[in-house]
Amino acid sequence: MQKKDQSKKDQSKLEFIVLMASLMSLVALSIDAILPALEQIGFSIHINEESNNQLLVTMIFLGLGFGQLISGPISDSLGRKPIIYVGFLLFVIASFICVNAASIEMMVFGRILQGIGLSAPRTISIAMVRDSFSGNYMAKIMSFIVVIFILVPVVAPAIGKIMLDIYGWKSIFYSQLIYGALVMFWLWKRQPETLKKENRIKFSFNLFSNGLKEFVKYRQAIIFTLISGFITGSFMVYLSASQQIFQEQYLLVDEFPYIFAGLAISVGFATFLNGSFVMRFGMHKLVSFFLIIFSIVPIIYIVLFYQKENPSIAVLLLFFALQFFSIGFLFGNLRALAMQPVGHIAGIGAAINGFVSTIMAVPIATFIGYYVATTTLPLFIGFFVCGILSLLLLNFTKLTPVNE
Repeated sequence: MQKKDQSKKDQSKLEFIVLMASLMSLVALSIDAILPALEQIGFSIHINEESNNQLLVTMIFLGLGFGQLISGPISDSLGRKPIIYVGFLLFVIASFICVNAASIEMMVFGRILQGIGLSAPRTISIAMVRDSFSGNYMAKIMSFIVVIFILVPVVAPAIGKIMLDIYGWKSIFYSQLIYGALVMFWLWKRQPETLKKENRIKFSFNLFSNGLKEFVKYRQAIIFTLISGFITGSFMVYLSASQQIFQEQYLLVDEFPYIFAGLAISVGFATFLNGSFVMRFGMHKLVSFFLIIFSIVPIIYIVLFYQKENPSIAVLLLFFALQFFSIGFLFGNLRALAMQPVGHIAGIGAAINGFVSTIMAVPIATFIGYYVATTTLPLFIGFFVCGILSLLLLNFTKLTPVNE
């Protein structure tokens, strides 16, 4: 009988992990699936400067950042699931705006609105994990969620390329709506509400300001949120500039989806290993070690290729793979460390964490991405600067004990 109960618990836990990953994957799908189509979308809406195509990626992050400030706090008051449904409805409206856009201004507006809508499933899924788990075990669960989440960037560009070639770029947006509708049905049918009524915060217009005052009491939450911003910003440069790097600098148009998938596997493999390593070494030690790796890899690249042409594609991919392997150990642990002391305001905590890291990331990505025109060197300089600033911030966590 005990074995039967344990089997049911394990099955329920597995379904929870896959469902939370699916909710988060809506964001990844909306970003990565359109990467092969940026040039065609730019042509359709009359974008003259090719570097402006990156706005179609970075602006969705802007919406994600601001949207979290609304969806996270309200979910602490009204429950997690209803706010996710509202966010998805907004995403549907925004997707139709994108499909019918005739100018870059309208497309950018649609992408920002998409981000605002998607901020609900992205932020609240993390709050739901924090509702259910804590400490290193929370980091372990987050690692497994991110492993599945990483599968979307692996396949999304390839799916986007196939749909682009057969049906045109608009079909990519329609496919996201179908996927999202299936996930919403699954959430409604199978997932109980994780925030119990007795743990809800009474709704008021001071909900966010009170939550912010509570959040800033915890140095751990602030520092790891700022580090997340630097790491996310440097990675966002790669996301927004990858099409330009591989398709234009290296002329690998057909190969681009497969290269993108291979590098995503590097992140996924590291995240998978993190699920085991975090229980043995702890979140803080892993973050410390891999921030050093994150900073060393670009130093080597800069020394080897400063004021030189791009290296061969094999060499570039090796450096990218090493960089993203370290990122795989950072994403989940940084988020879990930031969320650990604010479990009693998980929705607001996830919102503030996501907002600050995203709002930091967008200008970082926009600024560095502007220089990634003919060479990848600015990208690695960005990795290095963000890594060093993160290591400096990490030193401040040693002044206070870190709860794991």
